[in-house]
Amino acid sequence: MIKSIKILVLGILFSSYTLPAEFGLYPIDGYEYSGIKRLRYLQLTATGDAPSIKLPPGALKGIEDIQLNLISNSTSSIQDILVENPAFQKKIDALFPRLDKSYSVTVLDISNPDKLLYAQQNESRGYQPGSVGKLVVVTALFDQLACIYPKDYEKRVELLKTKMVKGGNWVLTDEHTIPIYNLETNKLIKRQAIASDVFSVFEWADHALSVSNNGAASVVWREALLMAAFEDKYPTMTEEDANEYFKNTPKKEITDLAIDVVNLPLRRLGITEDEWRLGTFFTRGVNPYVGSKGGSIGSPLGLMKWMVQLEQGNIIDEESSLEIKRLMYMTDRRIRYAQAPELKNAAVYFKSGSLYKCDRSQGEVCGKYEGNVYNYMNSVAIIEHANGSKYLVCLMTNVLRKNSAGDHLALASRIDKAVLDNR
Repeated sequence: MIKSIKILVLGILFSSYTLPAEFGLYPIDGYEYSGIKRLRYLQLTATGDAPSIKLPPGALKGIEDIQLNLISNSTSSIQDILVENPAFQKKIDALFPRLDKSYSVTVLDISNPDKLLYAQQNESRGYQPGSVGKLVVVTALFDQLACIYPKDYEKRVELLKTKMVKGGNWVLTDEHTIPIYNLETNKLIKRQAIASDVFSVFEWADHALSVSNNGAASVVWREALLMAAFEDKYPTMTEEDANEYFKNTPKKEITDLAIDVVNLPLRRLGITEDEWRLGTFFTRGVNPYVGSKGGSIGSPLGLMKWMVQLEQGNIIDEESSLEIKRLMYMTDRRIRYAQAPELKNAAVYFKSGSLYKCDRSQGEVCGKYEGNVYNYMNSVAIIEHANGSKYLVCLMTNVLRKNSAGDHLALASRIDKAVLDNR
């Protein structure tokens, strides 16, 4: 009852202003827990010490409100869960009457854990995952934390919160900005990450997912790599220790370890190399230290396997799965799939990714998100409606010469209706 009143009050406080596109949440009451400084600014908006902001009703969950939905199915195998339901499959098929190799989708209705409904189209087709691959990096981070503190989750969180690391050249370069909040001046700004930036590992992870900052994702991957290299010495490892490691260790050895760190957790989840793998960092500044290997690929089936096991609490362990889901809570403005008006009142746990390439040698028009060589756009989402309707969805597209954001939004509306019609 107290929690409900708190959320209602927050909603009233935020009712007069619009949330700027660059601000967002990782649940609003999460600052003390995580140490992510920008959340302190959001708390000040609730007390009137900073300009009030308006949030979608679905974005007002507190940190304790976020739960895993398939704990009761935690021992059920992926093979038993991801079985097409004929009636639901028919509904999803109807949304894609001309579906071709440019569109792929998987949808799992988990509204009733005892009666899961699954549908898919071109589910095994591989796409360049783009920023969706940052979920792999965060998975690797929590996997390595568990190796350092296998029986103490509180120590893992404490390390995330207190381990301060410099971005260095690893953050260079990325056009995505990050929020910088000064606790002393109560000022929040947005700018690109620079080499001298220092944040906690928790904050770097938040930057990687909330605003999809490529430099932050490379830093998180670097820290997971260093955890694997230094093991139980990582908590006391210094910047100088890290620099010595990258200077004195053969690049091939570092590259092999980096690739294993992010990909082996996926293999333990039963996700094959062709279903989802990560083979290159997100920024060019890493090139002097670590190479690429094997390329990156994702498929709707591989990503769905990951989401199911997240909800089961099987990604590392239940605590880690829940933490990753919190980080996925819609922390930035809702875009593409998540922007569908039908989702305004829903909790949305979301990651989007895109990658495009243009060839103008033949005079063909080509632009941002409108590649004519390839034009990948991917959406991974967990949707939770207040009426109890919940589902997981992965939509991956490669539609040339067209910004597919509108398609993703429209398909989100149609998929949402198809799921709600099951109730």
